[in-house]
Amino acid sequence: MTQIAEVIVDVPTMQTNTPYSYKIPAALSDQLQPGMRVVVPFGNGGRKVQGFVWQVKPDAKPDPEVTLKTIDTVMDPTPVVNAELMQLAGWLARTTYAFTITCLQTMLPNALKAKYQKWVKPSPELSQPVRQQIFGEQSELLWDDSLKPEIVKQLLTLNRQHLVQVHYAVNNQSHVKKITMVKPAMSTNELVRARKALRSTAVKQATLIDYLIAHREPISQPELEHNLKVTSTILNTGEANGWLTRQAKEVYRDPFQTAVAQTAALHLNADQEKAVHAICEATDQQHPETFLLEGVTGSGKTEVYLQAMANALKQGKQALMLVPEISLTPQIVGRVRGRFGKRVAVLHSGLSAGERFDEWRRIQRGEAQVVVGARSAVFAPLKNLGVIIVDEEHEGSYKQEDNPRYHARDVALWRSRYHHCPVVLGSATPSLESRARAQKNVYTRLVLPHRVNQQQLPQVTVVDMTEELRHHKESNFSTPLMTAIQDRLQRGEQTLLMLNRRGYSSFVMCRDCGFVLQCPNCDISLTLHMDTKTMKCHYCGHEEPIPHICPNCHSRHIRYYGTGTQKVEQELKSLLPAARIIRMDVDTTRRKGAHERLLRRFGSHQADILLGTQMIAKGLDFPDVTLVGVLNADTSLGLPDFRASERTFQLLTQVSGRAGRAEKPGQVFIQTYNPDHYAIQLAKTQNYEQFFGREMQLRHRGNYPPYYFAVKLTASDVDEHKAAEAMVSIVRKLKTVLTPKAILLGPTPSAIARVNKRYYYQLVIKYKKEPQLDSALFEILSQAQKVSRGGLQIAIDRNPMSFM
Repeated sequence: MTQIAEVIVDVPTMQTNTPYSYKIPAALSDQLQPGMRVVVPFGNGGRKVQGFVWQVKPDAKPDPEVTLKTIDTVMDPTPVVNAELMQLAGWLARTTYAFTITCLQTMLPNALKAKYQKWVKPSPELSQPVRQQIFGEQSELLWDDSLKPEIVKQLLTLNRQHLVQVHYAVNNQSHVKKITMVKPAMSTNELVRARKALRSTAVKQATLIDYLIAHREPISQPELEHNLKVTSTILNTGEANGWLTRQAKEVYRDPFQTAVAQTAALHLNADQEKAVHAICEATDQQHPETFLLEGVTGSGKTEVYLQAMANALKQGKQALMLVPEISLTPQIVGRVRGRFGKRVAVLHSGLSAGERFDEWRRIQRGEAQVVVGARSAVFAPLKNLGVIIVDEEHEGSYKQEDNPRYHARDVALWRSRYHHCPVVLGSATPSLESRARAQKNVYTRLVLPHRVNQQQLPQVTVVDMTEELRHHKESNFSTPLMTAIQDRLQRGEQTLLMLNRRGYSSFVMCRDCGFVLQCPNCDISLTLHMDTKTMKCHYCGHEEPIPHICPNCHSRHIRYYGTGTQKVEQELKSLLPAARIIRMDVDTTRRKGAHERLLRRFGSHQADILLGTQMIAKGLDFPDVTLVGVLNADTSLGLPDFRASERTFQLLTQVSGRAGRAEKPGQVFIQTYNPDHYAIQLAKTQNYEQFFGREMQLRHRGNYPPYYFAVKLTASDVDEHKAAEAMVSIVRKLKTVLTPKAILLGPTPSAIARVNKRYYYQLVIKYKKEPQLDSALFEILSQAQKVSRGGLQIAIDRNPMSFM
């Protein structure tokens, strides 16, 4: 009987959710399992692609009319995607309008993503002179970007004449780290005899034998060479003489920068106790309940998480904790490791590919019981989950911007149902969607209304910057905020300053003609970066020198407008020359481990002021931070987006909560040009419930989520006309399947109409129930693939975080 495998293939230009049938070769009979990666031939010629075994049919009866291709090879001895994640990939493809192969690839560390190489080799018919000219002494040539254009042109001609053969190779990038271990190969008596037989001049060999006599346990070769001050040549001699053996041993790369002191569970207050009891009961009863843990900043949500996780581990289960971004992981991971030690694995983009691969393997092998990580850690291959925690659940960074456009919270809820375990969604400022579900009892609401140390919430002062400008020259610092910073410096206390804009200035403008330096690839102005003395585009990465003469009118009256973190840092240094300042933004945290190093320096009082973008607003807990300053609360408020007020309220509440978390009282200054805006006034008192009521009324009136579902479609092309035409065509098609109750916004150019030389047009559909919408969108997606080779790209985003 023929064995057949259904394989989901990785063909970027022609993806499909339908698996292809392949014959399993006799050598692999009864060896393949779903979730294994295989290399298969695809299409005409010798093209080889990676695929995932979706299903194995051991007793299949193939159609005699169809000639099946045979699987080429297997890439792994065991499945890299388990049964749960295979099911999850299918669900993810359906709900995010993506292809299954994309979902499977998303679940794996980069080291397990195949890399393709194209090789060309001469046919026997190719003449010797031409062979020598192109290939030299090589039997085949790697066809990549390094080939000269004239060689590429020759190869294309020869390929059409069948005088060269092209074949593809699939490279597995996963590399296991190994070290060489050394141990004695002889008994002690044999080594003593060998020692006596040495010449008196063989001092290093004698040192080696003496060590082997005294130490029977294995030691790594680098460590042995360092301890004995010997070279590998001496060890080679020892191995040749049979004194020792050397063996490669697999080791994990360690992603943790520092050791952490062990901690014990803290005493809980009544509200925490109630929350922990409810979550533990759901774990014990294997009930997939969703809890919304709503607690003011400093109310001890992390301790609730830790004790819920400890209970899951006590039941022999595992725990998964998500944090919204890697800037939060150093402190959170430190606390989790302090409680659970070596049982903790960490997954986030700040790790090297090797570290991430090793952590993933530790999880897959069941060597880690607790996983902490950012968005993609939701796919960690844990097999026996007892609790899932999503910290700061309101954060937009849980939504993936590229295909598959999943929200980690939705994936966590799916895994909760699969494992019959609870999910805890924690936040001081829950998303309106989650709070509305708690209102309808879809989620169970748990409330922590007080700070754990009985400390009052920080005193918040809203500073009207319009009034400040009337009385003082323009500055990033109002008089009351600067006075408060100077006061903290004298007291030896610390200050957090947040400005949600990196760089030196927002834009450069000519005062004579009004010319603003734009990015040549995007419809956005370039941002000045003083550290690199360049103008940069934060969308496509374009960079050019700072202009000193206007390119339009050749005037020298070029001025810098707006404010960025670099400019604020410069002003701070001139106003407070004695202050020690750490700047934390995308530019200062590019290098591996930078987040942790900067926060460790601040935590050990090597700085008085931490100045940063919104990455410093959440999760940080420093006992000596008694002052928080928000330099411009209006940055997100002015965006033309329905979530602008919600994001502003959340950000201000979160950053305010960084002040006065220990014994010393906290103070917050919020600088704004909109002091009466309800989001700012309610953030002042951290009155989430009143904000929720006010915002829900506005959303209801505007037919926005959570009262309506939404889908955003985007068409992009280097030709603006093609992008616009494609979107008009899509609208025409959708109108034939949508009910009159659906609301269509667009098509219109996107908020930033051109990015990286591509023009973007968008359409937003708001709806409550549209039975034919899903099938219509999948049809649009399928048709989009056929035209994508011409440059047109269609993206579909269910429940987008922004309509911009």
